[in-house]
Amino acid sequence: MSSTIQVRVDDELKQKSDMLFRELGTDTTSAVRIFLTQAVAYNGFPFEIKRAVENPYTAMSEEEILRKLEQSRLHASQGKYRDAGEVVSDMRAKYGI
Repeated sequence: MSSTIQVRVDDELKQKSDMLFRELGTDTTSAVRIFLTQAVAYNGFPFEIKRAVENPYTAMSEEEILRKLEQSRLHASQGKYRDAGEVVSDMRAKYGI
């Protein structure tokens, strides 16, 4: 025997999720079934739930960009910089990439 679950979502969310799951080779109904199966297997949400954080990549004004550029030039003139190759090497070691 099977049961039916009805969920109300706004039209835009439904359209976007239908398109996404179609591109992934499935449909929204199957995606919801997968979510429920994984939730039961994980005994909770099958992904991390976090509060939204402020986007650190927000657009800067031209004035802010120029101020940061000037600060970078000052640091460079004082020898406060690292070779890009060293930075990449450190990241690869730290994150195993």
